Amino acid sequence: MEDMIYKSCTSDIELSSILKLQKENHYSTLSKKEMNSEGFLTCTHNLELLRELNKVAPHVIAVSNKKVCAYLLTMTALAEVSMPFLKPMFQEFRTITYNKKNIADYNYLIVGQVCVGKAYRRLGVLYSCYELYTRLYRNKYDFAITEISTRNKRSLNAHLRIGFKEIHRYFSTEDEEWSIVILDWK
Repeated sequence: MEDMIYKSCTSDIELSSILKLQKENHYSTLSKKEMNSEGFLTCTHNLELLRELNKVAPHVIAVSNKKVCAYLLTMTALAEVSMPFLKPMFQEFRTITYNKKNIADYNYLIVGQVCVGKAYRRLGVLYSCYELYTRLYRNKYDFAITEISTRNKRSLNAHLRIGFKEIHRYFSTEDEEWSIVILDWK
């Protein structure tokens, strides 16, 4: 898209726009049919948390007509303290070996969440967001890592097409199956 701008998130207005997009695509606001065909978000954040995460490693956003239409949230291992609901993921990171080294021993960047607004899907926006994400962070971190609900086939397949590799699956205490995927920059 010609008018699309890919950039780091720099303002509270942009962070608030992320929250609006997040709310529109959270599983609690979608039908089962929408979740199956379009994907869904499993967690929500607040402005203060997004602001704190953004200070450590700025989120990547896509802006069209002055509107945030897509985002990639960034987190580091420091997020474990401020996001207790992610404890199971961080515990899994301590048990997984990747290239003969424990995940927790790497300098990794976590993809906190991704979302592309409905009107901007199937246009390469997610791919372009990840291109910027890679340019910004590949020299600072060993890889990007995230977990995706295996029920969210749209997101899982999109990440695999972009170049992520699945390295592990586990079930949470809520009996949700999660796929841990890595985008290795080395």
